[in-house]
Amino acid sequence: MERKQGFFSVVRGLSPSRSRAKSPARSASPMSRLLRRRRSNNTHHVSQPEPLIFRSGSLRPAEALSPLKEGPDPDGTDGGDSRMEGRWAQWMKGQLARAPSVSTSTCKRSDLRLLLGVLGAPLAPVHVSTLEPFPHLSIKDTPIESSSAQYILQQYTAASGGQKLQNSIHNAYAMGRVRMIASEFETANKVTKNRNSSKAAESGGFVLWQMNPDMWYVELALGGSKVHAGCNGKLVWRHTPWLGAHAAKGPVRPLRRALQGLDPRTTASMFTNARCIGEKKINGEDCFILKLCADPATLKARSEGPAEIIRHVLFGYFSQKTGLLVHLEDSHLTRIQNNGGDAVYWETTINSFLEDYRPVEGIMIAHSGRSVVTLFRFGDTAMSHTRTRMEEAWVIEEVAFNVPGLSMDCFIPPAEIRLASISETSEFSQGPRVKTSVATAPFRARVSTLDRSS
Repeated sequence: MERKQGFFSVVRGLSPSRSRAKSPARSASPMSRLLRRRRSNNTHHVSQPEPLIFRSGSLRPAEALSPLKEGPDPDGTDGGDSRMEGRWAQWMKGQLARAPSVSTSTCKRSDLRLLLGVLGAPLAPVHVSTLEPFPHLSIKDTPIESSSAQYILQQYTAASGGQKLQNSIHNAYAMGRVRMIASEFETANKVTKNRNSSKAAESGGFVLWQMNPDMWYVELALGGSKVHAGCNGKLVWRHTPWLGAHAAKGPVRPLRRALQGLDPRTTASMFTNARCIGEKKINGEDCFILKLCADPATLKARSEGPAEIIRHVLFGYFSQKTGLLVHLEDSHLTRIQNNGGDAVYWETTINSFLEDYRPVEGIMIAHSGRSVVTLFRFGDTAMSHTRTRMEEAWVIEEVAFNVPGLSMDCFIPPAEIRLASISETSEFSQGPRVKTSVATAPFRARVSTLDRSS
C-alpha cells in the first residue's frame, strides 16, 4: 500500500497535543504518536509496536480529559459549561429558537459536527461478548428462519478465515483514511444539494484498537476536529469537542465500524440471534438477508428522560457466492416528547457497502467501503419534516493482529467521565443556514441534526 505523506501530515497536525500544548499534564494522542512513528517506519504492518502507544495522554487513568475547543460550543458561548448535566432538553429548545446564521464558516462547522456526531463512533444495536462461545448449528425444534441464519453465519465464519484462527486472535489494530460530506438537505418545500462535493468533503483518518474481552478504542480526526471513544469491557465512553467526555447509556456494545469488515468474529456473534428473512441482490450479487432487532430491555436502558428509543434494527447482507458480509444496514428510531408539545421523531438509517476483501494473516478484511446516512426528523407539526443525507468513504491502510504489548491500560476511560451520562439522543440542533455563494442560492434549508453515540 502506498504511503500518503500528505494525509499523515494533515492528521498529525490535528493532534490535541498541538492545540493544548500549554497543558504539561498531557502528551500526544494515540493517533498523532502512531502517525509520527509511521513516517520513519518503512514496514506496512505493525509487528513490533513501540511502547509510546501506551504513554498516550488520552488513555492515562489519572489524567483529566478536558473538552476540546476545536468545534462549536452547543450553547453558542465561548467557554460555557459543555457538560450540560441534566439540561440537554433546555439546550435543544434554545437551538430551535436560534436566529439564522449567514456565516459560511459557521455553516461548515455545523456540517462537520453533524458528520462527526453521526458517523464518528456509532455503536451496534445490542451487546455481544467474545467470551461467549459461538452456538452450534441446531435444526431440531428451531424455526427455519433461525436455523438458516445459523447456517449462513457458519459459512461466513468459514469464509472469513475459520473459527479456530479467529479464536486465536487476542487483539487487533487498524488504521485508515476517511472522507465525509453532508450532501443533501431537505425540508417540506425545498431540497438543497451540495453541488461541489469534491471541495466540500472533509478528509481525515482513524485508528482502531481492539482487545479481548470486549475492549476497543477508536480515534477519528476530521477537518480540524476529533472524536475518540472507547470501551474497557464495562463502560462505553466518548469524547467530542462540544460535550467533552461522557459515558454512553445502556449495555456495553461493540463499535459499528468494527462490523464494517474489520472484525468477523464480533460480526458473527452480533447476528447469533438473527433471523433469515429472504434474499436480495446487492450490486448485482445475490445475498441472504439476516435481521436483528434490539430487545425491549436494551432499548429501555438506552432511553433517558423525554427521549425514548423505539427501535434499532440491523440487517446484514451475506453474499451467496463468497459467504462474506457485503452490505450492512441499520435503522434507529427515537421519540422525543417535549413538555406540553407534540412528539418529535428522529430516524437515522446507515447503509454501508463493504468492498475489497483481502486476507490479512489469514483473516478476510474489507479494505474499503462507503456509507450513506439518512437523518429524518418528523412528527411535531405537518409539513415540518427535515431530511439530511450524509456520505462517507473509507480505505483501510494497515491491519495487524496479536500486537505484542497491548494491555488493558490502553482502554482505561478518561478520569472525568460524568456519572450523569449523556445519552445517545441528547444532542439536537436545528437552525436555518444561509449560503453566501451565488452557486448555491441565497438561502440554505433548515437542517435538523441528531448527534448520537450509537
